[in-house]
This record gives sequence, structure tokens and C-alpha cells, in this order.
Amino acid sequence: MRESTWTKRPATRTAVRDRARRGEGTGAARRLTTAGTLLALLVALLGAGGPGFASEAGAVGRADAGAEVRAQVRAEVRADAGAEAGVQAPTATLTEVTGFGTNPGNLRMFRYVPDGLPAGRPLVVAIHGCTQSAAAYDTETGWTKWADQWGFALLLPQQQSANNLNSCFNWFESGDIARGAGEALSIKQMTDRMKSDLGGDSARVYATGLSAGAAMTNVMLAAYPDVFAAGAPVAGLPYACATSVIGAYGCMNPGTNLSPAAWADKVRAAYPGYAGPRPTVSVWQGTADTTVVPANLTETVEQWTAVHGTDATPDATDTVAGYPHAVYRDGAGRDVVETYSLTGMGHGQPVDPGPGAEQCGTAGAYILDVGLCASYRIGLFWDLAGDGSPGPGPEPGGGSVVLPSLAADDGYVKASATGANAAVGTLEGSLGVAVGRGTDGLHNRSLFSFDTSSVPDGARVKRAFVTVTRASGAGDPWAAGNRLVVDIRTGCFGATCATAADDWSAPASTAEAAEIGAFTTGTTSSTAFTTVNPTGITQARLRLAAAPAATAYVFLRSGAGATLTVEWE
Repeated sequence: MRESTWTKRPATRTAVRDRARRGEGTGAARRLTTAGTLLALLVALLGAGGPGFASEAGAVGRADAGAEVRAQVRAEVRADAGAEAGVQAPTATLTEVTGFGTNPGNLRMFRYVPDGLPAGRPLVVAIHGCTQSAAAYDTETGWTKWADQWGFALLLPQQQSANNLNSCFNWFESGDIARGAGEALSIKQMTDRMKSDLGGDSARVYATGLSAGAAMTNVMLAAYPDVFAAGAPVAGLPYACATSVIGAYGCMNPGTNLSPAAWADKVRAAYPGYAGPRPTVSVWQGTADTTVVPANLTETVEQWTAVHGTDATPDATDTVAGYPHAVYRDGAGRDVVETYSLTGMGHGQPVDPGPGAEQCGTAGAYILDVGLCASYRIGLFWDLAGDGSPGPGPEPGGGSVVLPSLAADDGYVKASATGANAAVGTLEGSLGVAVGRGTDGLHNRSLFSFDTSSVPDGARVKRAFVTVTRASGAGDPWAAGNRLVVDIRTGCFGATCATAADDWSAPASTAEAAEIGAFTTGTTSSTAFTTVNPTGITQARLRLAAAPAATAYVFLRSGAGATLTVEWE
């Protein structure tokens, strides 16, 4: 994909001579001509003329030769920036590593290790797309920025033109996608070398990739679930979608439609008898991608949700930077799959160039500036920042619980914009619990109560989040940048746990502990927080950060319609 997948390992001159002696030369030449015709058609049909086809050998050579130059330039830029700021700038660079095992896939290994990285840190394996290289997939996608900022090591496998003329990872070759063989084993051996050299945290190893690298990401998650805790394919395909060149193109466009159970069986067959935890998956796809069509997002979701024993119906939806985002949870309430659907984006890796806290990357061929940094959001899903952001769930030995709200104590309080004349709302029994400005001009804050005494004493809460269900509403409470925030109280806001007028302004244990993004239907979840009372009641108060100037509210369901998920270790 990412221009071409059909060009496999070329035969050696000796092999060609041997075939000629056996009288096979004419047929081989005919197959080569046919393949060239197919390639020309695919270029025309997929618009794949760019850097992947114009002098492929030259492009690969330039990528290899440019790796050292780009690494040096990045080091000089960081040094200059650090000098201006009066601080010591990072000096880490992309470095090639040799001697990492038997390397049956004949791959190259590059790594980026931040200065002074201590032992016990996570490892991210980032796998480039066709016509790319390790040097074209590190800083450009933002991964080196987060490695420096959050403190993790970065492994970048690199394909060779001897394996695939377009430097695509061979995600469609049965010998390269099986556990213990080919390119998959080479990447696993690189991972082992990184953990050995750096003393990395073996429970926090992750994989991501673009296009053919994304398909290879799914290979690693399927073949080595005992190695990878989570993965993030960007513009990829389900595991074992194809085992031939022709099948590969069919998977890419128009896609292959199998049942969730059939997709899951392919993953289980990659490591027969494995009964341990499966990786969680963040799936990214552009809606205008004609190289790897959006149907592949649907099929990938079906594959991994079925592997986790849940369905392919989102448990929460919202928008991030204006793009649809969905979360799929298992029976324990863990986020096991998430998706980002990049409206209007073609084939490539989403970036958001700039110096902002959530920005990253450098736009270029197949590195697309869409105002959203994929590597940042993926890092949050994996909790690489270590701040309790939603990640792949509790660590081994921990636990989790999903608690419905205590409907008898839930409710909402109405008041003026200043908070004067607060009074308990009366519509929760029929319409739900209100938040926002009502048609009467009064403002509503909603209260949800949860019995969190099931959290073990002494447990460290890794994260918690509130999930709410919309019943109805009017206007847009999030208009003009308004925020729906969540205050948390360990215990009860007012004099009692039942909703009362004093809940409007009662102090919180943690004010604005979380935030709930805009949504117009179904359910959605807040961002993560850790303030939880393990001995009794935890209350959540939902309110708008600014008073709307016009009617704008939502009614939310209570009881089973509002839950608190708590994960601990």
C-alpha cells in the first residue's frame, strides 16, 4: 500500500540462470511484463505516482543517505533552540543498531533514546509506510518530541528494497506475518534488543505505524500479544486480510468484508492456545482515503472488539479537534478499542505542526496537517504521559469496577446566572437530570452519586471517568468554546447526599477534575481523574464553565444511564 505492495523480493541472478536452464525464463519475463502493466494501472487508478514510483531505487537510496543528515540537522536545531533558551537542549539522534538477532526478515534497526533515559521506561515501536524510512518517520510524526517530553524509547524498524522494491513491509506475505518467522520475528528481535539494552518496562511496549506499517502493527499485535500491550494502526488493514499480492489490493480497495468472529479467528490463529490479555487498539483512518479505503477501519474494529469479547457498537462517542472519536469497552468497562475518523483526510499520518502542548510533526508527503496530532492522542491512550489520561486499562494485578449512579440521590439544581435563589429541579423523573441554561432563563447543575466503597482500601486509583447518556436537549451548550466540566467530591457536596439547593455552590474536593466533550446523541465519557472515595460515596457535579447567553441544555439519564468507571492498582 502507500503506493505499491506488489513488488516482493527480487530473484538473485543465480536463481534467474537456474530457471533459464529449466526453460522457465520466458514465463518469468511474461510475468514481469504483466506485473509492470498492473503497476502502471494501479498508478493511474490510485494516483500513486509520487515519490513511491519515480525512480524507486533512487528514492530508497536517498532515504538511506539522508537519515544521517536529517538526524544531524535535528540535533543542530535543538542545540540552537536550547542555546537561545539558556538550557541544555537534547542531543539524542536517530542511531542504527546491528546484531539484534537472526533477523530472518532482513530488516534494519534504528532507535531514538532521549538523553539520560532511566531504566524501566516504556518502548514505542514506530513502523514506517511504503517509500518511507526510519528517518522519515520519527520527528515528522512527532514521536521524538513525545519521547523527549514523556520519557520513553523509540524503535524504528526499516524495510530494505531487497525485500520490497517500494520499501513496504510485507504485511500480505504469510511467511512475514506469522509468529516466529520473517519480518514479524525481526521486529520482535529488535524489541528484545531494546529491552535488554535499556532495561525497558516489558509491560509497556507499544506498536504503531502508517499504511503498510499500520498493517504490520496489526501483525505484531496478533502474533505477539505477550509482547505488546497496545497498538495504533494509522490507515491500516486488519490482520491477515491478505496472503497474496492480488488479495492485498482487494483488501486496500474496496476492502474485505468478514464477520467479526471470522476476523477474530485470524488473530487467535496467529498464536494458538494463547490465553493471556490482548492488546488494546487505537485505530485511525481518513474518510477521503482512496488508497486504503475507510471500510478497513470498520473491519479492524470488528476484528479487535471481537478478540476482546465485545461488540462493535461504540460505548462512547465525542469529537476531538472536530473529528469523530469513538470508544469501545469490554465487560469490565476497559477502553479496549478507540477510533478516530479524520473527516476529509486522505492517505497519511495526521499531524498538527506547531509549538503547542498538543501539537507535533512536520507536514510532507503522507504526513498531513489536519490540525490534530495523532502521536499525541495515541500517547494519551497509552498513558505515556503518566498523568492518568485514558489508557489501556489497569496494570496487571490491579482491578476495575463500573458503578451505576444512585438514582435516588441524583438530580439537578436551578439558579440564576450568579447562583442566587438555588432550588432543586423537578423533571428528573420524566426527562432526566439537566445541565445548562433552560427555557426559563435559569441555569442547571447536575449531581450524580456513586457508591465507590468497592474500591479496595489502600489501592492507588490509576484513573476514573464518568460516562453519561443523553436523553434530550436544546441548543449547543459547548458553543463559543464553552466547556462542560466535572467537579468531584469525596463524600457529598451538601449537607446530605440527596440533591439539595446547597449542592449548587458547595466546595469540591477537586474542581474541574474532568471535562465532557460535545455530543448530540448516545453516550460519552469524561476525561480521566483520580479523586475517588474508597470508603463510601463519590459525587460528580456537572456544570458549564460559563453561563450561556441563550437556551442551551442537555438532559442526562441517571441510574444505569450514568456510570463511574474506576481502575486501580
